Amino acid sequence: MRLHVDSNPNANTITAYGSGYLDINKVRHDYAVTFGTSGTVERWPVTSVDDINADALAQASKDQPEVLLIGTGSRQRFLTGPLIKPLLKAGIGVEVMTTQAAARTFNILVAEGRRVRIALIPEQDA
Repeated sequence: MRLHVDSNPNANTITAYGSGYLDINKVRHDYAVTFGTSGTVERWPVTSVDDINADALAQASKDQPEVLLIGTGSRQRFLTGPLIKPLLKAGIGVEVMTTQAAARTFNILVAEGRRVRIALIPEQDA
């Protein structure tokens, strides 16, 4: 699916996604990524929700965003309380949802000028 957002041309935006890929700023990635409203798109060292640990969340939440969005693929899978508790204590809101929902939400928050980061696991065909 292609996404279009009318916003800051220097901001990171999710321009498309599909089975096994994510397009960020029209650049295709076939692996999990994390990034903020601007700056570098980084490889996120997870392939499934089961791989998400404290180190992965620390990478995803660097720069103290207002909100961290986590896209868990085609199915929403929640993280355990002990994993997200340090983020909440640091004042970072955490929202876990499908990758499609996270992509749409990220683009909206970027267009609103919010300080947000995202970590996305590409969807895989079932």
